Amino acid sequence: MSRYTGPKEKLSRKIGENLGLKAERSFSPKSAFMKKPYRPGQHGKARRRALSEFGSQLLEKQKVKYTYGLTEKQLKKYFNEAKQQKGMIGINLLVIIEKRLDNTVFRGGLAASRTIARQLASHGHFLVNGKKITIPSCQLNIEDVISINPKSRPKAIFFGLELKLKKRDAPSWLELNKNNFEIKIKSEPKEEDLPKNLNMNTIVEYYSR
Repeated sequence: MSRYTGPKEKLSRKIGENLGLKAERSFSPKSAFMKKPYRPGQHGKARRRALSEFGSQLLEKQKVKYTYGLTEKQLKKYFNEAKQQKGMIGINLLVIIEKRLDNTVFRGGLAASRTIARQLASHGHFLVNGKKITIPSCQLNIEDVISINPKSRPKAIFFGLELKLKKRDAPSWLELNKNNFEIKIKSEPKEEDLPKNLNMNTIVEYYSR
């Protein structure tokens, strides 16, 4: 199944939760979710029906896919990898997803959203350990260093980045060099750094049916 490429804020309305898919705009008065905090469509304002157990599992799965911009194939692949690791499958799954290149770039503040980070990565605007990587889903490891491609630094998308980074605090598993615009992976993502609005146990139940 391909990745959704339609209006991002429509996904938040569909889920019933602001997923922040449009960066700062998602939390501004201009946000479609803020203006219309109900489902899209003719009957969007109607009261939401209580979900079945399967419906709740499906909703949580969709929330993770929309939040990180994943395809069904990618999420299932990450789940199978998480099952092979020690520890809680749900936490393992989220850690794997967090270590994607596009998400790490977003977490470190080099891009305003995961969508933008994915686009920039696919066009070769970032280096990993000095090597250009064009695969947004690239899995990163401890000690890896992500930087902006020197050829890309003058591009308009990076204008004002220095000021934005001054207001940015990276999660504890990342080390952000605000002067050189570099991100270093210090450790594995810790549970306290992971999003609190995603019920990963429900997703584990969905794939374990």
